[in-house]
Amino acid sequence: METLVNTLNSFVWSPALIFLLLGAGLFFSVLTRFVQVRLFREMLKLLVSGKSSEQGISSFQALSVSLSGRVGTGNIAGVAAAIGFGGPGAVFWMWVVAFLGSATAYIESTLGQIYKEEDEGQYRGGPAYYIEKAMGQKWYAWIFAIATILSTGLLLPGVQSNAIGNAVATAIGPGEILQTGFGDIETTKLITGTVVVSILGFIIFGGVKRIAHVTQVVVPFMALAYIMAACVIIALNVEKLPGIFSMILTDAFTPMAGVGAAIGWGVKRGVYSNEAGQGTGPHAAAASEVEHPAQQGLVQAFSVYIDTLFVCTATALMILITGAYNVHNPEGGLLIQNVAADIAANSPAFTQHAVESMLPGVGKPFIAVALFFFAFTTLLAYYYIAETNVAYIRRTLRVPGELFVLKLLLMGAVFYGTVRTANLAWALGDLGVGLMAWLNVIGILILFAMGSPAIKALKDYEAQRKAGVTKYTFDPDALGIKNAEFWRQKGESVASAREQKPTTPE
Repeated sequence: METLVNTLNSFVWSPALIFLLLGAGLFFSVLTRFVQVRLFREMLKLLVSGKSSEQGISSFQALSVSLSGRVGTGNIAGVAAAIGFGGPGAVFWMWVVAFLGSATAYIESTLGQIYKEEDEGQYRGGPAYYIEKAMGQKWYAWIFAIATILSTGLLLPGVQSNAIGNAVATAIGPGEILQTGFGDIETTKLITGTVVVSILGFIIFGGVKRIAHVTQVVVPFMALAYIMAACVIIALNVEKLPGIFSMILTDAFTPMAGVGAAIGWGVKRGVYSNEAGQGTGPHAAAASEVEHPAQQGLVQAFSVYIDTLFVCTATALMILITGAYNVHNPEGGLLIQNVAADIAANSPAFTQHAVESMLPGVGKPFIAVALFFFAFTTLLAYYYIAETNVAYIRRTLRVPGELFVLKLLLMGAVFYGTVRTANLAWALGDLGVGLMAWLNVIGILILFAMGSPAIKALKDYEAQRKAGVTKYTFDPDALGIKNAEFWRQKGESVASAREQKPTTPE
């Protein structure tokens, strides 16, 4: 099975997808006049200004939900894999895809807001919704929805739970080996899988509001604690920092693992981590309550910075400063060996060894705990994304108990991923990410050619901001944006309320 999945990945993650993702990021950066730089302060302001409602969550909650999907295994095991297979220069390409991808994140998340709708008391939206409404191609929207359900419901969860299982096993030992029909299973991973699935089931059966409340507390806490630990290690080795940055920049263009390996692994793991262009971020963005679609687009653009430029960089610096990594030769063998050859690069082991070398007795359990929170909240985000796409299909085709079945399948995938090998889990995850990225990036490029609604929204928002308005409004009809029923109806409701408001007699 692993051979089959790797063969499929060789087609999905061909150089064409790498250039498509980088090219789209550069294209949208130029079109928005590098919105990720120009409106950085506005992003910070919007981050704390939004309010939730009965139907929608706040901007910060939406950021937390999307960050729970972005800040996950990719920030610990994914960075290690990028270095292990692409060399230190892969870190530079992760930065590049994050910077350019921030503009892509703005585009896709603003589209998610523009074309969202209310479904059974909560907001729903995402690529399937805006592909159908803006592009008018329902068949393409269905393909994306089905691919996303398969990816976030079955393929990607195993990556997160596998990392949890490996981290716990590294921290406390594998335990006894049980022989089963599925192969040999370590008792530590068996117990870990059971615990993770039990907690996951309790939360996902509580709905999106419970998911939002959990992530808005856990995500900021875990990210801050992890970055603080990284800062301690970096501070203890601050004299090595200039040399590390020099090595990253030098290896980015004359990489030890080859140009293709460095760029390919940097972009692959960068997209896996920050999700820019992948099409997952717009689902959480659409669920937020905002005055103008561009506001949540800007908040989501900022989340890419948090994920890659902060958390991923912290991981990379810890690994490189302590030398706790190997670099695999694309043709076989190792180009650099600093740790045991049998330590899998597709695991959190590099990061655990890095922290353990500086904080003996603390490093391995700390990374195991951090990874549990990182990966667990990502599982919550995956469920929400899969549920949203099931809700999209349910608008046309209703199947009794479809959400119940989805929950059981996701929980089964989580348990299976916990006890299986890392290479197969990552290969399946890469396949899911690649499929969504192809479908979504092509979709948003086509939507630009058909009228660029996200660019129109940005210009409208900036015009109101320049005029100094105290309350933003969004009129899709005035901007020539069609099929944005939610915002059109919202505008009509506001206008009707103003007309019915009694005037004060003179």
